Amino acid sequence: MGNRLAGKVAIITGGARGMGAATSRLFVAEGAKVAIADKLEAEGAALAAELGANARFWNHDVTSEAAWAALVSEVEAAFGGLDVLVNNAGIIIFKGLLDTSADDFRRVLDVNLVGEFLGIKAVAPGMIARGKGSIINISSVDGMKGANCLVAYASSKWGVRGLTKVAAMELGHKGIRVNSVHPGGVDTVMSNHTNSPREELNASYANIPLQRIAGPEEVAAASLFLASDEASYVHGTEIVVDGGMTTGVYYTGFPGAPGV
Repeated sequence: MGNRLAGKVAIITGGARGMGAATSRLFVAEGAKVAIADKLEAEGAALAAELGANARFWNHDVTSEAAWAALVSEVEAAFGGLDVLVNNAGIIIFKGLLDTSADDFRRVLDVNLVGEFLGIKAVAPGMIARGKGSIINISSVDGMKGANCLVAYASSKWGVRGLTKVAAMELGHKGIRVNSVHPGGVDTVMSNHTNSPREELNASYANIPLQRIAGPEEVAAASLFLASDEASYVHGTEIVVDGGMTTGVYYTGFPGAPGV
């Protein structure tokens, strides 16, 4: 492809599959060296082997502060620095508010929100010392609106949005750009655990303006932009990649409405 990330080193959490794997592939194709950080050892090792010398896999627990310290130290030693963090790792639980236990709630927040907080704390000192860096926090369209049966997930993603704002305020003047990406429906294991065909999934998105689900590579493209020098003045903002989901509902059932 190109060289939009030539000379840059990136950590991508949850990088072994789904949006993380798409981002890992795209970053390597654009010239970056990538640390694929995930607990999925088989998938992560296979992806690193596929991508070659510019990718390595690390078995990583985002909820562990000690694991973060070790990861950053090892990546800097292996690749000679660190320029980009994509905080992508996440989990989801589909339960109503009254059916969600405190343990459920804490488990989702621990991965989705505390994990990103720990990642920022771990990478920031080195980036500050170098006077530059880009931190990309993967939130969700559900960090922009409410979502039934996703109380823990939506709460964590709203938290990521707030965390991003605070980190942007505190780290911007030190040369570190911090932004969040908010995907809508994406064809990954998380939202397509039955491995349904893309065309079948699209039918579930007929009420959003683009009327289809996203491919993971479409979200990866937003992270590529934020990681690149093209985004040198983009800071503290949200990039929503949702096919227009937050724009409004696309109505088709009343007289005179355009057809699907």
